[in-house]
Amino acid sequence: MSLPTAADLDARLRATLQPTVLEVIDESAAHAGHAGSNAEGYGTHFRVRIASPLFEGKPRVARHRLVYDALQLFIAQGLHAIAIETL
Repeated sequence: MSLPTAADLDARLRATLQPTVLEVIDESAAHAGHAGSNAEGYGTHFRVRIASPLFEGKPRVARHRLVYDALQLFIAQGLHAIAIETL
C-alpha cells in the first residue's frame, strides 16, 4: 500500500466536497523525525485549505469532520496528520 500524495488528497476532496477553494500541501519533509513521519519524507503530514458550499451553516468542527471523513481512506494508508483550515 503506497502513501498518499497531495494530488491524491486533492482529487478526493474535489470529488466529495466540491470545493470553491482548495490547496493541499505536503508538509511531511518538515516533520522528519517526528511521530508518524517516514524515511521518504512525503505522504504523512498535510495541510489543507478549503472552502466548500457543503460547509454552509456548519460550525468549524462539522466542517473539519467532513474533510476527515473524505480522507479516511488515506488515514488508513498511513496519513498521520492533517492540518485543516476551512474558509
